[in-house]
Amino acid sequence: MNLELRHLKVVCAIAETGSVTKAASQLGLAQPALTAQLQRIERTLGGPLFERDRRGARPTALGELVLSRARVLLPAMKGLQDEAARLAGAGSDDTMSRYRIGSIGGPVVGGMVHRLSESQPDAQISTHASYYVDELCNMVLAGKLDYAQVGVCGDAIPSADYGLVWQTIAIDAVCVLMPEDSRFAKGDEIDLAELADEQWAAGTGDGCFGDCFAAACARAGFTQKRLLETDIRGVVDMVESGLALGLCQPTFRPPAGLTHRPLAGAPVRWRQVLGWHPDSPAARIAPRLSEMAIEAYQEVVARNPMYVEWMRAFPHLGGAQAAAGVGEEAVSTS
Repeated sequence: MNLELRHLKVVCAIAETGSVTKAASQLGLAQPALTAQLQRIERTLGGPLFERDRRGARPTALGELVLSRARVLLPAMKGLQDEAARLAGAGSDDTMSRYRIGSIGGPVVGGMVHRLSESQPDAQISTHASYYVDELCNMVLAGKLDYAQVGVCGDAIPSADYGLVWQTIAIDAVCVLMPEDSRFAKGDEIDLAELADEQWAAGTGDGCFGDCFAAACARAGFTQKRLLETDIRGVVDMVESGLALGLCQPTFRPPAGLTHRPLAGAPVRWRQVLGWHPDSPAARIAPRLSEMAIEAYQEVVARNPMYVEWMRAFPHLGGAQAAAGVGEEAVSTS
């Protein structure tokens, strides 16, 4: 048997967990299968790699030697794979042959893909959806995605731990989703203080949105009831049934019978951003993709003329400032 990288991963997993059983669980293998694989590795290398007893598995001298080499080779190979993945999509100076875009959902990514497809019909375009900013950022960092189009609380950008560059697409007031015949739907905005007794529902995800909303409620003079987190279909169902009011973006198109209004004074805001790795081919095309994202946002938000009119009193909201600052406003969190 020839020794392969997957065999080194097995050895490292056993050493890190201190147990063949725990390593099998971590690797998604049956314990007998991992034991048999370890025995084949040991036969190939000429001796036992671990001393195994009731206290677990501890590396032998030969095991320590193998581990020292594995801890150099595995990160180096992963680095090679990440760099190769980033470069694989490289095209000319102003295009790429492949675009992989991750998104937390919403209409902006659809508009981006539409514009990209029209401008570059032969390009390979793929999308990946996730509720979690962390997952998408790590995929960009690993070279599995070229861009991440995500949302965060209005005063924040994703963590500096990812080392990505971020361009603001738009900042919006968070809106309240409710039935059309709700007493709160009569005006063009809703005072948060009037909603002290309401149950709330919102899309799931990571980040500080839940804490920021709770803080906004506290500033309005009340403690919010528990925020129910689910997917968007679940939020719609809860609102339609009268169980809760929903929290959504103004670009969300409510189904028949529902409507939404912004919270007065925009006490909670939602920032949409586009991120990329600064050392990847995607960085060259990022200004162009950012323009497409801002155009997509502006097209979608124009379908909500009531919100567009309301937003005139808040010049810091919307996508106009982002459009004026493409290429200047990008923020590196490395």
